[in-house]
Amino acid sequence: MKHLFLGFALLGSVATFAQIKTPQPSSAATFEETVGLTTVKVEYSRPSARGRKVFTDVVPFDEIWRTGANKNTIITTSDALVFGKDTLKAGTYAIFTKPSRTDWELYFYTSTENWGTPEKWEAEKVALTVKAQAFAAATPVETFTLAITNISINGATLNLSWGAMVVNFPFTVLTDSAVEKSIAQVMSGPSASDYYRAADYYLAAGKDPKKALEWINKSVELMGDAPFYVLRKKSLIQAANNDFKGAIATAKVSLEKSKAAGNNDYVKMNEASIAEWSKK
Repeated sequence: MKHLFLGFALLGSVATFAQIKTPQPSSAATFEETVGLTTVKVEYSRPSARGRKVFTDVVPFDEIWRTGANKNTIITTSDALVFGKDTLKAGTYAIFTKPSRTDWELYFYTSTENWGTPEKWEAEKVALTVKAQAFAAATPVETFTLAITNISINGATLNLSWGAMVVNFPFTVLTDSAVEKSIAQVMSGPSASDYYRAADYYLAAGKDPKKALEWINKSVELMGDAPFYVLRKKSLIQAANNDFKGAIATAKVSLEKSKAAGNNDYVKMNEASIAEWSKK
């Protein structure tokens, strides 16, 4: 009997860990494209026609479709996409479509965790709706395909094709404004945070304290109303330059701002430094 129970236990263990792997009828696909400075990623499942008439037997016209199979088709964009005069903000969306014989509507839906079309369609979750004309495919497309085509530095086309139909949704990206902003930032010189990081490194590394003071002063100047932690850093750099009177004055301002911000750690650090530097 003991051996019989052991046999059942081993059989149960094998049943638990042995799994038969079979291919999915609709294969999973993921692709990523860079359009200008914008990264667009699409994750979807690809159903095949398998002898069926796609937009009769599989997907009915004039009804919202999950635009793929299995889990929702997901699109993630690092920056805004502009479809005509309408802008889709950066983010992650589920893609739904409503196919018809003449044109398709494309919906970017903010809820991405539905399995297929939501049981309750919530219009307020539609971030953007885009409409495009449907065309006859040059040759029948056996497996549903999403692609980003016609890529340039300023835009591309989101292409959907299956069966006898092809639909193109062209979009543009804000490459020019992003590049102009980047040029302006670089050409205007280092930012307040750049000066702060350089001064912080010089202080931590024990390098030229005068240079560190020059940089921290520039950071404070650019910030206008520097926060308590930046002023704390300035006081430490002043002390490293043996300017204890100046360090105390700066630490007192940092102390008051620390109290206002409710940061007790900085309150204690400033009080301790003021007491120490007052003895110099």
